Amino acid sequence: MLAGMTSTDTALQRALDRERAHHDRCRTVLAAMVEGAQEHVVTGEDVSASGADAEVLGYRLRSRAKEMRELPAGPLFFGRLDFAEGEEGERALHIGRLRITEHPAAPPLVVDWRAPVSRAFYQATAGDPRGVAVRRRFGWAPGSRGERADLTGMEDEHLARGESRAGAIVAREIERPRVGPMRDIAATIQPEQDDLVRAGLGTTVCVQGAPGTGKTAVGLHRAAYLLYTHPQRVQRGGLLILGPNPTFLSYIAEVLPALGESGVRQSTLAREIARHPVTRTDDARAAALKHDARAAEVLRRALYARVDPGAAGDLTVPDGFYRWRVPAEALARIVADVRREQPPYTVGRERVRARIVRYVQERAERRAGPRTSAWLRRVERARPVGAALDAVWPRVCPEEVLAPLLGDPDELAGAADGVLDDDEQRALLWTGRAPRSWKSARWSAADLVLLDELAGLLEHPEGYGHIVVDEAQDLSPMECRAIARRSAFGSLTVLGDLAQGTTPWAARSWRTVLAHLGRPDAAVVPLTTGFRVPKKVVGLTNRLLERLDVDVPAARSLRGDGELTLRGCAPGAVPETVVDAVRHALAREGSVGVVAADPDVPGLRAALDAAGIAAAGPEALGARVAVVPASVVKGLEYDHVVAVEPAAIAAAEGPGGRGLNRLYVVLTRAVSRLDVVHGRPLPF
Repeated sequence: MLAGMTSTDTALQRALDRERAHHDRCRTVLAAMVEGAQEHVVTGEDVSASGADAEVLGYRLRSRAKEMRELPAGPLFFGRLDFAEGEEGERALHIGRLRITEHPAAPPLVVDWRAPVSRAFYQATAGDPRGVAVRRRFGWAPGSRGERADLTGMEDEHLARGESRAGAIVAREIERPRVGPMRDIAATIQPEQDDLVRAGLGTTVCVQGAPGTGKTAVGLHRAAYLLYTHPQRVQRGGLLILGPNPTFLSYIAEVLPALGESGVRQSTLAREIARHPVTRTDDARAAALKHDARAAEVLRRALYARVDPGAAGDLTVPDGFYRWRVPAEALARIVADVRREQPPYTVGRERVRARIVRYVQERAERRAGPRTSAWLRRVERARPVGAALDAVWPRVCPEEVLAPLLGDPDELAGAADGVLDDDEQRALLWTGRAPRSWKSARWSAADLVLLDELAGLLEHPEGYGHIVVDEAQDLSPMECRAIARRSAFGSLTVLGDLAQGTTPWAARSWRTVLAHLGRPDAAVVPLTTGFRVPKKVVGLTNRLLERLDVDVPAARSLRGDGELTLRGCAPGAVPETVVDAVRHALAREGSVGVVAADPDVPGLRAALDAAGIAAAGPEALGARVAVVPASVVKGLEYDHVVAVEPAAIAAAEGPGGRGLNRLYVVLTRAVSRLDVVHGRPLPF
């Protein structure tokens, strides 16, 4: 034994050496798995099968090989379970981000964290050990790429002896400095988070998460879990992650690849509905009306006002030397019947065509017997049938409906009377000269939401297998409808915090949001225990929470560390006080986020630059110091936040806006330390 080392130290070192050796073996086997996946692609090209089957097999093999090659480097396991006698064959299981095995039939060297047997790692307690004798957690060096020496420690909980605790390794992982993009939390998922992650595919989960409770990470890990558990169903339709802005998407972009899932679309709703560039700006009143749920009824009326059962008169269909007549009354009855069925507009048009053909077919068969498929196609394509169809149920695109609706008071009145009052109709109309044609129209961001609604009325879009919606409290009713249309099975994960609602139409109740998403009965699960925001900061933000008009439980924090500093100064001295606060923060480890009202950002960046402090924007995820507009900080986090002039942040939303909610978002971005710099009275 080395001098100064105890027998306990020696035993720990030997155990660490064994675990390092196991990790080395896992790395070797994983390399062979990657190579083997590529070899299967080569041999799969010559598979004996039909062309379609071979193509499907080839695609799956290529996709698997690509996923294996693109796995980010890092530790291959973060935990281990030693089961009590009689459970799981009395063996230890290492838990990691993917399954590693020397042969499909051999016992795995590492079990995927999503596998059913791995659930005990997150749920076992001294009171309910689930057959686990010892739960081991491994400590890896920050930023480790999985090198042997990076395995620096481990902790054991002897559940069979009644030990159950969150140890120093978990605390260090949670409190690790936030530099760069968001990390996965597979090693530190808590029991209540695990319940949400593993909810069934058919269950819509709505998470009301206080700041720092891990709601975004829960949503991303739920996406990874569903892809693992229901690969065919979810992958067939695809999986969509919707975030509030591109900066947020950049921040979370590496989480799913780190968990072995790369085929996921991460986007914003604005990107999903972007039929045209945004070249027009609505005033606040017009934008609010366009996002109002009543707009859906106005659009429906405007679209179906184009259906005119009596517009065509009698229809005569040529059939060689014969002519088949469809009386105007019969045609009007066909159109009215289809209209009552309320199919998507394009489906309704084709249904009218099919019933016209059937009407002619029945009369032709009574006269001359069964008709051939070629005859049916000829009647279907006959010019008089197309002309009559264009008259009674015209072909139309969303822009052809919306441009005249917003540009012509009479057209709008015809669709909106009884839904919107006269003042609301005037506010909704485009200002200035109406475009001559929809092709020359200029569209606002809210107009694109209306166009998407019309596109959904025309034809239902193909839905995704599952959709994860983050910051859902900021969605308008019309945006919720756009998301609901894209859900193939109504399967959603809805994440947000009502206290962080900052749009003019932000929800004050999850029941309202869920109703517009088409899932009114979905359970709302609160997460109130924070793992990110320190207790001192939570105490401050809970005071502000009391002034927000939302029914949200107060948050609590497990972080006893952390600092809160209020730096009052003369109004003209705010920039130099911010510089001092940033210099103080740079003496510590971690990222620094300077967050201010949007108009104040250029001046603060100039002040930092003059002081010799390099400051990037929010898009530079690896930067040590970032100056961030308050409008885009939602979802981001920094070790040290310098919140500049809270009164200005609150006032920037305008009268009647969500300024205090915006300030609540800003103050809850701090992971370790919060400096509040103010030259004006604090609004809390």
